[in-house]
Amino acid sequence: MASSSVALEDVPSVDIMTELLRRFKCSSKPDKRLVLIGPPGSGKGTQSPIIKDDYCLCHLATGDMLRAAVAAKTPLGIKAKEAMDKGELVSDDLVVGIIDEAMKKPSCEKGFILDGFPRTVTQAEKLDEMLQKQGTKIDKVLNFAIDDSILEERITGRWIHPTSGRTYHTKFAPPKVPGIDDVTGEPLIQRKDDTPQVLRSRLEAFHKQTEPVIDYYTKKGVLSQLQAEKAPKQVTAEVQKVLSS
Repeated sequence: MASSSVALEDVPSVDIMTELLRRFKCSSKPDKRLVLIGPPGSGKGTQSPIIKDDYCLCHLATGDMLRAAVAAKTPLGIKAKEAMDKGELVSDDLVVGIIDEAMKKPSCEKGFILDGFPRTVTQAEKLDEMLQKQGTKIDKVLNFAIDDSILEERITGRWIHPTSGRTYHTKFAPPKVPGIDDVTGEPLIQRKDDTPQVLRSRLEAFHKQTEPVIDYYTKKGVLSQLQAEKAPKQVTAEVQKVLSS
C-alpha cells in the first residue's frame, strides 16, 4: 500500500502514530458538509483551516482541484484541460464531477468544506443533485457577511514586503516607518488588486453573482449568517456555535 508514492514501511513511526491518533479522534466527530460564501477579505481563509482541523474535514477549493485533476490526467481532468486550452470556461457538470471524485478521498470521509463553489444557483442545484445520488446533502452554508466599507478599509490598507512576504496594514499593523519594511528597511508595495477601484468592481461582481445563491440556501433553511467584521477569534467562536447547533 503506497501513500503519495512513498511505501508505508518508509513512513516514520511517529507520523503513522500521529495519523492514527488523528483518525481515532476524528471517528467520533459528526459528519459535516459545508459551503463557505464570502467576498475577498471577509476572513474565509482564516477560518477555513480552523474548521477543517476541528471537524476533520477536507478543504475543497475548486481552482486547486481543477489543477490537480488536470495534472493527474484523470478523465475529467483531460476534459477540463481541453476546455481551458480552448480558452473556454470549464462546465458546471465537469466541476461537480471533479468535486464528486475528490469527495471519495479518505481525507473527506467526515465531510468537506467547499470554498469558491457554488457561485451560481445552477451550480448549487447541480451540486445538490450529485450529493442526493450519494444520499447526502449540504448541512450548513456559512455566509461571511461584512459591510463593503469595512472590506475596503481592510484590503486597501494592506502593504507587502515582496521578498519576505511580510504584510502590514496602515491602520491595524503599521510599519514603524510608513512604506518601509521594519526588518530590511526596503520599500513596501501594494498589490494591484488591493486598490479601491479593483476591489469595488470585484465586490460588485461578487454581490451580483452570489446573492441568488444566498437566497437559494436561505430557502432550504441551511444558511447561517456570520458577522465577519468581528475579530477573528470572535468569528471562530460564532462558527463553532453555528456548527454545534
